[in-house]
Amino acid sequence: MLLRNNIPLTYIFGKIKKELLFVIAYSVGIVVLYQNFHVTRISIPVAVPALLGTIISLLLAFRSNQAYDRWWEARILWGSIVNDSRTVSRQILSFVENPYNLDEVEAFKERFIKRQIAWCYALSQSLRGFNPRKGLEEYVSAEEIAFIKRRKNVTVTILELHAMDLKKALNEGWINKYQQIEIDKTLTGLCNHMGGSERIKNTVFPVTYSKYINMSIHLFIVLLPFGLIEYFGFMEIPLVVAIAAFFLLVEKMAVHLQDPFENKPTDTPTTTICRTIERDLCQMLDDNKTYEDKPQTELAPVGSYYIL
Repeated sequence: MLLRNNIPLTYIFGKIKKELLFVIAYSVGIVVLYQNFHVTRISIPVAVPALLGTIISLLLAFRSNQAYDRWWEARILWGSIVNDSRTVSRQILSFVENPYNLDEVEAFKERFIKRQIAWCYALSQSLRGFNPRKGLEEYVSAEEIAFIKRRKNVTVTILELHAMDLKKALNEGWINKYQQIEIDKTLTGLCNHMGGSERIKNTVFPVTYSKYINMSIHLFIVLLPFGLIEYFGFMEIPLVVAIAAFFLLVEKMAVHLQDPFENKPTDTPTTTICRTIERDLCQMLDDNKTYEDKPQTELAPVGSYYIL
């Protein structure tokens, strides 16, 4: 996501720079031809582009709403990941106990919770198309890294390691059957959130719908100067540019929001969320050496803004 609040107009209009240059050149050309060549004095009732603009506005509103729904669902899923990560860590810390072997139990708790941190980072990287194994060695042991490398789906494998540890804790008597069921429910919730995120990532927004709206906007821009020039003359140039910029920006916003895991400035801030999870889980472990406030480094720079 964008880290700065005061986003300049150069960044906003930079998204439609090529389209605006075309609109400016086109509207200037229409004015020049209209003023200097009588044979090209073609005008149409302003109601024609107005009607078309109203229809496009309704289509854009529906498109933007659907795109925002996808973005908001992704944010809800990652909010649930935060909650369930805290929950599973709390359950491990409070349920697992063995007064006769404190060192082994404490090592078990630390291994489980750090592995959960690794799972969050791996899922974030995987959704954005990066290597999900990168950085796992900071949280996962060498033996588990070797096990993960033998599997294709890193996040599913980490949950499998969780389940194996959970079974071991039950067999060793560190937890009872009811506690095992509760922790397994939380792991199931994490798996569901992962599946929901992957569904959004892998479900493509209908291309034909986007194409039809884009074609309609361009038709509207082509007709608009002919509806305004008779009333405004040269002043139709800034009017056409302003109206066209509004429609183009709304369309571009919808295009960006519809894919919340594509490493864009409008992404769901999964890296920042992972850092929050890491901070909270390490505080629950009371391991001050493990977590340090990491600098806000970027996954991908966008001018003076960064995607997290």
